[in-house]
Amino acid sequence: MTQRTAQVMACSNIAIAKYWGKADTELNLPAVPSLSMTLDGLRTVTRVTFDDELRTDEATLDGEPLSGRPLARVTALLDRVRSIAGCSDRARVESNNDFPTASGLASSASGFAALALAASRALKLGLSAGRVSGLARASSASAARSIFGGYAALDAGAREAERVAPASHWELAMLVAVTDPGPKSIGSTSGMQHTAQTSPYYREWIREAPRVFDEVKRALLARELEPLGEAMEHSALLMHASMMGARPAIVYLAPATLSVMSLVKRLRADGLPAYFTMDAGPHVKVLTLPRHADEVALALDEHPGVERVIRCGPGPDAHELKPGAA
Repeated sequence: MTQRTAQVMACSNIAIAKYWGKADTELNLPAVPSLSMTLDGLRTVTRVTFDDELRTDEATLDGEPLSGRPLARVTALLDRVRSIAGCSDRARVESNNDFPTASGLASSASGFAALALAASRALKLGLSAGRVSGLARASSASAARSIFGGYAALDAGAREAERVAPASHWELAMLVAVTDPGPKSIGSTSGMQHTAQTSPYYREWIREAPRVFDEVKRALLARELEPLGEAMEHSALLMHASMMGARPAIVYLAPATLSVMSLVKRLRADGLPAYFTMDAGPHVKVLTLPRHADEVALALDEHPGVERVIRCGPGPDAHELKPGAA
């Protein structure tokens, strides 16, 4: 029996300039540029073991076996890695998140980033970060960005993400207000397709998103919080407006989401620098400076509808763990 194993940790990321829509559905290429912050408080640990005695790929997520489409997505990524390596061995995949899965917290980003890196490391391929990013992107576009720590971008139509700035560039705080930890009602891929096909606002989203991306990138590199926060909020609201314009509408925002957005605006009016963003889910992520994070977190934690607050800073690159580490 021959086994080859690697264990990897990857962090989720939150898009400050949003990604929504595909330029090429078959190749999974994004229709708009996006820029994200990798979050050190949302982690996935994945172990991949290639075993010449396995007849099929096996996978578990948080201890539960995968089947159907989720397992097929895992196998598809493993097949891409096997093709590069000239390997036919099946694999056993064990993946665990320390945050809610499939609820709008980008668990697919950290999950497929970790899987791509662990599989390539197990087979000792020595691929560049960009190449691993491309493997992850083919399964989940946002996963391309989770290969990189700090701040990363994925351009429109790009096959690989790239680093915009390291974590040390700016020690921002991102507070994740979890409002509903359950699975979201419609997946991102089907939501994007439905929006593109039925929303009259989708074309305007595609037209406007690159300009907002440029605003976000300039403010990030200049370390200017107010223009960064304003552009981040604009990007999120534009994206959700395109979804709500679909027929029937796609509404990921829950009553608690809207209430927390109002809270953040009140905090800002009272002098606390805080800005919100939301992905395809009900949770609100609040950007602020570390020196204000405790006060903002307390206000979020005490707010009705918020189940818990996860405090995050800029996270590290996806990386291999030593045997026995978690």
